[in-house]
Amino acid sequence: MKKPMQQSATFIFWLFFISSLGNCIYANNIANLSSSNQLAIYNSNTPKKLTYQVGPSSLYKKPSDIARIAKNGSIIEIEAGIYPEDVAVWRQSNITIRGVGGLAHLQANGKVAEAKDIWVIKGNNVGIENISFSGARTPYKNGAVIRMEGTNLTLRHCHFHDNEMGILTGRNLASEIMIENSEFNNNTVDYKRHQRLGHNIYIGEIAKFTLTGSYVHDAEIGHNVKSRARENYILYNRITDENLGSSYLVDLPNGGNAFIIGNIFHQNPVNDNSTLLSFAAEKNRGDSRSSLYVVNNTFVNSAQNAIFIANHSIGLTTVINNLFVGSGKIRNISKTPGPEKSITNIQLLQADFVNKQAFDYRLQKTMTNAINQGVIPIPANNGFTLVPKYQYTHPAATEPRPINRQMDVGAYEFVR
Repeated sequence: MKKPMQQSATFIFWLFFISSLGNCIYANNIANLSSSNQLAIYNSNTPKKLTYQVGPSSLYKKPSDIARIAKNGSIIEIEAGIYPEDVAVWRQSNITIRGVGGLAHLQANGKVAEAKDIWVIKGNNVGIENISFSGARTPYKNGAVIRMEGTNLTLRHCHFHDNEMGILTGRNLASEIMIENSEFNNNTVDYKRHQRLGHNIYIGEIAKFTLTGSYVHDAEIGHNVKSRARENYILYNRITDENLGSSYLVDLPNGGNAFIIGNIFHQNPVNDNSTLLSFAAEKNRGDSRSSLYVVNNTFVNSAQNAIFIANHSIGLTTVINNLFVGSGKIRNISKTPGPEKSITNIQLLQADFVNKQAFDYRLQKTMTNAINQGVIPIPANNGFTLVPKYQYTHPAATEPRPINRQMDVGAYEFVR
């Protein structure tokens, strides 16, 4: 039989052990929660992440070295610098690949993985941050930075430039893709020579696509943004023809449900199509469940004529608080038009912006026909708020939209 002092010591030992075990479980749960919140599409069961370092000063010199050995749930940190002709296939799920100390530049110089792209993503729930990609070329003239073959992808603070295609995805109705604060430009194919189109962004048939706070420009002949997603959220971006002329600035050929809020758009004098925004041009024209919401955008047309919005669907169309600058029709008239709500939209041949030549479409105080002329829109049918919460800031960022007594028309709120 144990003496009282021994019993007390035993009790204290087990009490300390249980308390320590509880603290470890709590700390582990907090770590998992933080990891799950790192990307919006990760779930709360994402395991604690193993971190790999890549770069000249690390054991692994190239991203492709890690792509072959990384575990599910890992973080891959790539030192800033240029990685020429390094391509990879990523099969892992729940991973984050990010540049550290600046942008890591994957400079393909015409080399691609699986005869497709710089990175082929086969895993699920993948995040990519702070990485620049260029030089994807294939014999098929559709060499992209990323070919998304898995489910769910998030891009943040990336730069896709001078490829045949920026991002390219297939059909996956369970997948969501989110792009934030990134730049896409000059991803194109010589159409006259090859009869093929390159697009800055091409999203296939997926569940949901979100593009926020990004700078997408100069897709020659191809589209700046093309998406066949069932739901599209194009929010607070600068989507512009600047040095080159694209076809559509935004093409949503399958219709569906689209929310175009707080963007600035510009069409060059020389372009391949007079339409800025196209909806349901190819599929689902007769689907009454489709809906197009175009709210608080600034459209600028520098060509002789334009159709600002070409809507081919019989579904609900809501056009509120938009500023249209330049000649042309605000929208086309569908042969079988559906219900439409159009309120407080303004069209001007000229507008007083802070710096129109630099695509700074903030309002001058002389723009009294736009200042305080907007209305507060009611939520969409699915409950999504149509009130713009942010506004685009250059380059590839957003800031909270100021709140005044009455809303202004266009993508920016005037600040006195």
